[in-house]
Amino acid sequence: MALSVVILAAGGGKRMQSSHPKILHRLGGKALLEHVVGTVQKLNPKEPPYVVYGHEGDKVRHALCDLNVHWVLQQEQQGTGHALLQAIKYIPDDHQVLILYGDVPYISYETLSHFLARTPANTLGIITTHLDNPTSFGRIIRDTNQTILRIVEERDATVTECLIKEINSGIYLAKSGWLKTFLPELRNDNMQKEYYLTDIVNCAVQNQLPVISHEPEHPHEILGINNRVELARMERIYQKKEAQRLMQQGVTFYDPDRFDLRGMLTVGQDVTIDINVIIEGTVSIGNHCIIGPHVILRNVLIGDHVEIKAHSIIDGAELLEHCTVGPFARVRPGTIIAAYAQIGNFVEIKNSFIGAYSKAHHLSYLGDSELGEYVNIGAGTITCNYDGVNKHKTVIGNNAFIGSNSALVAPLSIGENATIGAGSTINRDAPADQLTLARVKQRSIHWQRKKE
Repeated sequence: MALSVVILAAGGGKRMQSSHPKILHRLGGKALLEHVVGTVQKLNPKEPPYVVYGHEGDKVRHALCDLNVHWVLQQEQQGTGHALLQAIKYIPDDHQVLILYGDVPYISYETLSHFLARTPANTLGIITTHLDNPTSFGRIIRDTNQTILRIVEERDATVTECLIKEINSGIYLAKSGWLKTFLPELRNDNMQKEYYLTDIVNCAVQNQLPVISHEPEHPHEILGINNRVELARMERIYQKKEAQRLMQQGVTFYDPDRFDLRGMLTVGQDVTIDINVIIEGTVSIGNHCIIGPHVILRNVLIGDHVEIKAHSIIDGAELLEHCTVGPFARVRPGTIIAAYAQIGNFVEIKNSFIGAYSKAHHLSYLGDSELGEYVNIGAGTITCNYDGVNKHKTVIGNNAFIGSNSALVAPLSIGENATIGAGSTINRDAPADQLTLARVKQRSIHWQRKKE
């Protein structure tokens, strides 16, 4: 039977105490809704999921405009039953409809695929789980044969019913035609005056439609995020799982509890990652690499045997094999550091190519530059690449030696084997195989320093 998916994501999330819609808050570097959509895509539904949105709808659609979904507006937030009613009219009667939530980001593909496989066609499927502390959740009421009879909300439950530890996740699977028949019959005679989707269980029982339950492997999969405390708790669960996955692939963490993955990371074998490393965007790390403490990697491609030392930021760059970077280095977008090159402390590089075996060990800025092989950049060297309007390029040939505290005013070319004397400001091309100096002649003047 064809599958359609509806993701309910229209709620305001008042308990987040935020000006942003709840589903835009981030977990592992992605919006909550993105996690759910990503899991749904693995299920290969008949068409993109229907996302029912409402609160701050313009913000949601603008922030997630790249998502491959059908957007369905719930103009007035009148409960989950009313929200599903907005989308169900677009789904053919013979489709199975999987109902998910934009603020339940951790539901897994494995749980959903098992749920779909084990729920017969003409039944109502529901995911439940058992919690040691089920406070605030609706309880599953069963008869002596363990048949589900109804769901009771905690505020309406008796003392005995409150002791039940099996709770409702709110994730359902049912035929579209059945939902179209019974959703209009839901009533809002409750304190919130809302149409609750949980009432479809009562409808199913009254109409002798079997209710089939399934439990996830991990109870936290079905937990929603309603406030910042829950968001932080889920973030640590997410990061712990990602660290475990990476360790199984051959990564050594000095402390897996102090690691944050906020994007996608692929790794080779024998990679070592120290504490408080942050991964953002898309990052690839080769074999036998060492990532020091407090490093940020963002959209980086790293070759084999690379070492990145403490407190370095690598953003939008490519590091080839056996190069070293840091500590306290900043490598900005558009940079390629070739094999065996060395970038030291307090060196900033932007939009540059650093040739093999070249080195800039400390206190330099290289922007819009191209360095050949075996180039030495002395401390305090800067490429003056910006004239206030345009950027200009500096080209430095193989084996050139740039003395400390040099200012290279682009556009500029420095030939192979050239030497630039320390303290020079170079604004004309420097020839190969020669020493080029540009200093004011030193002189001494007799004078007496004023006394206080």
